[in-house]
Amino acid sequence: MKGVGGFGPKPEGAGIIPGARVLRAILLALGLSTLLTACAGVDMDRFSTAAPGGAARAELPEMTPAQKREHERLVASYGGAYDDPELKALIQQVVERLVAASERPDLRYRVTVLNSPAINAFALPDGSLYVTRGLLALANDTSELSSVLSHEMAHVIARHASIREDQTKQAVLVSRVISDVVNDPDLGALAMQKSRMSLASFSRGQELEADAIGVGISARAGFDPFGASRFLTDMGKQASLRSSGGGLGGMASGTTPDMDFLSTHPATPERISIANANARQYATPNGSGASGASTGERDKAAYLSAINGMVYGDDPKEGFVRGRKFFHPKLGFTFVAPEGFSLENTSQAVLGATASGSEALRLDAVRVNGDQSLGQYLSSGWIEGVEINSVETLTVNGFMAATAVARGEQWSFRMFAIRFGSDVYRLIFAARNLTPELDAQFREAADTFRRVASDEAETVKPLRIRVVSVGLGDTVDKMASRMQTPDRPMERFLILNGLDKDAKLRYGDKVKIVTD
Repeated sequence: MKGVGGFGPKPEGAGIIPGARVLRAILLALGLSTLLTACAGVDMDRFSTAAPGGAARAELPEMTPAQKREHERLVASYGGAYDDPELKALIQQVVERLVAASERPDLRYRVTVLNSPAINAFALPDGSLYVTRGLLALANDTSELSSVLSHEMAHVIARHASIREDQTKQAVLVSRVISDVVNDPDLGALAMQKSRMSLASFSRGQELEADAIGVGISARAGFDPFGASRFLTDMGKQASLRSSGGGLGGMASGTTPDMDFLSTHPATPERISIANANARQYATPNGSGASGASTGERDKAAYLSAINGMVYGDDPKEGFVRGRKFFHPKLGFTFVAPEGFSLENTSQAVLGATASGSEALRLDAVRVNGDQSLGQYLSSGWIEGVEINSVETLTVNGFMAATAVARGEQWSFRMFAIRFGSDVYRLIFAARNLTPELDAQFREAADTFRRVASDEAETVKPLRIRVVSVGLGDTVDKMASRMQTPDRPMERFLILNGLDKDAKLRYGDKVKIVTD
């Protein structure tokens, strides 16, 4: 839930939900536009590379106005650029080596690290590469980093990104035509869904080719080609953790700017097996290549040094989740979800759900005309099924507010609109069965929405990746106990360090933990 740079108040009238599937709109942010403005000081990193033979670096051409707008939109939607000189220098060195070893050493790439906990990396046709700090936190050495960057470079080399852009434009055109000429809403929705599925299927079909090209680039650049399979394995474990309740997982994926690498780069056993087969063309897992060369560089020490101190999870400047509590020092408010809810902070909203999936919530902000009362806003038609006799005005910790109930065929909703400064915050609870007891819990949770005191905001510190040495007698259990993650510290420690549950730590080893 971003500040001015991403989670901005929507213009008046934005957020209209046209259909009856309101829960899906709440959870997946369908139909809710986000005002994405350019962040001040947007970092446009230009990682130009040395040409073969030691030629001087060639500067990237300036972005066209359209490319600049797309860049700024992407950077804003992912919380801005993450600026860390040591990390930036390491990534630049890796990119330079990869480009020199690639099939197209004449191409130039512009790399931006995004200030987002999402695990993501992607490429645009103009050679702009993006990687999130969430992905960097998951990687463990330079070969794993190189596997991600070379994979994205492969999309550019093979023109996948250009083809995907053309397909996207075609899908948008199809959707517009359908909207204009199809009267049956169900038929129109089905046709548009098929169009989207075709696009997604096409892009996934490019992944194995990009994997093969990327492994070759990494190997020729001198990196361990098995970095790809190791990173894919850790991604698979991370996906399993999310799907089993360690975060909301795919709830926000696919429709918000926080859609992550796991959505379009599935770490299936088959894909890992193919990645290993690709790597064996250049080296053996623990031996040497056909020419007798080593398996390649990992340089774990350099990589861990570069990410030491990097922000982990939500950046407090953009709001963060601690258990059931959401806290936004910059916007100046906090909120506590009901018992049993897990929360996830996305660039459009704070989303929440229970483990059973029978209850959910969404917190976002809109601008409401000052001439319109909050009660009128709740019943103005942006959500269907509002029971007019349930609309009531109230105050929440001194702020003007209104609440109402809306009911659909399978879900019921308790909605709140709270005026906070110049904005109105919408807090929407959804339940399959809105009992009086559950409704009371939702009301109690809404009452926790309050202003953050200035001294309270100053005490907030982000969680960070800390690289520490294993001491005598340290075990996986002991190291995991130092993790300050809100839940499942053991599993997160193992995944973060690419370890199995029966792993034995050696004295002097460097491992990642998460602390403030």
